[in-house]
Amino acid sequence: MRSESVERLPDINLVDPELYSSGDPFAQWQWLRANAPVYWHPPADLPGFWVLTRYEDVRTAYQDSETFSSANGILLRPADHGDDPGGGRTLALTDPPRHRQLRGLVDNWFSLRSVRALESEMRDVTRHVIDEALAGETCDFVADIAARVPLYVICSMMGVPRSDWDYLLKLTSEAFGAGDPMTQRFAHLNILGYFEELQAAKAANPADDLVSVLATASVDGTPLTPDDIILNCDNLLVGGTENTRIAAAGGMLAFLEHPEQWRMLSQDPDLLPSAVEEVLRWTSTATHIMRTAVKPTTIHGKTIEVGDRVTFWLPSANRDDAVFENPDEFDVRRKPNRHLALGFGEHFCLGSVLARAELRILYAELLRRSIRVELAGSPAKLTSIVVNGPEHLPVRLTPAAD
Repeated sequence: MRSESVERLPDINLVDPELYSSGDPFAQWQWLRANAPVYWHPPADLPGFWVLTRYEDVRTAYQDSETFSSANGILLRPADHGDDPGGGRTLALTDPPRHRQLRGLVDNWFSLRSVRALESEMRDVTRHVIDEALAGETCDFVADIAARVPLYVICSMMGVPRSDWDYLLKLTSEAFGAGDPMTQRFAHLNILGYFEELQAAKAANPADDLVSVLATASVDGTPLTPDDIILNCDNLLVGGTENTRIAAAGGMLAFLEHPEQWRMLSQDPDLLPSAVEEVLRWTSTATHIMRTAVKPTTIHGKTIEVGDRVTFWLPSANRDDAVFENPDEFDVRRKPNRHLALGFGEHFCLGSVLARAELRILYAELLRRSIRVELAGSPAKLTSIVVNGPEHLPVRLTPAAD
């Protein structure tokens, strides 16, 4: 049942980064779902755009790639920044049929069978990361645990030498953290430069890894250009790390705020798969996804014209009470849980099986070793309209007594 309209808010401003670090975006989304499910957000620093906040509207739009295109970018960006350089070239920023062709090159690496074959290595990586975190009195769960596990795993899959893993960890932390814009830009350029050299080396001497696949691949008989390979490597690195990092940390914060849910897991580890789904729904780390209308359409009486930007607000869709019972409760037993945290349709997350496995293995290792996790300071949220969740989560890890 749809929730009743709440008192009108004085202002709807979804492009204020401070809203996500210190405000309450859920109050704005709740009002929009009840009163204006297709809302025109006026231009400010960013061009104007349509806002979809209801689950069914987001799900339907995700499936309609003939109306809503990814090729012009999937995130809001200032008009003076120009087009996204990956537009029409990367997995995330292409439409069918090219999207399917690019995805087909690497799909097998992220299949259930392939991920299962990687689980032993993922456990080893996770144990090593936790052991290092235990060595100090306190640690930042984001930087010291949640960031390292997915990055080390995707680096291994991509054929990045182990000696370079921490270098890429440093660069990705700078590029996607809430820091100085010039530092972010410089770090991102260094990531692209790193993959420029790596793809050239793999093209000359291919191995059994993802970068070699891209460096030697062809689509419709035409080899991928070096720029296409570099951009797709960057896409895989970001896609394989950023959202899993924030989900893992956001999930740990949810468990700290709801300790009865962690106790429930410790008493019944068979709940881990459903707990992971609830972590994904609860964190919904991709705050918005954008599409561009390539033909006119009407949703709830609102006409969307060709060229209009249309945004899907995933945390809102995943708290829609028309779909989820008690959506504002964190419940590891929640079933069914058909959340949209990993997308839907053509652009369903390529690494969804991998992300689920990484989350399950991380929490399972903490539970198996009866490691106590306690807050050691105040968490800080990201100041961003792109991803949401903890930027810092200071914790104290205490191993079980011998």
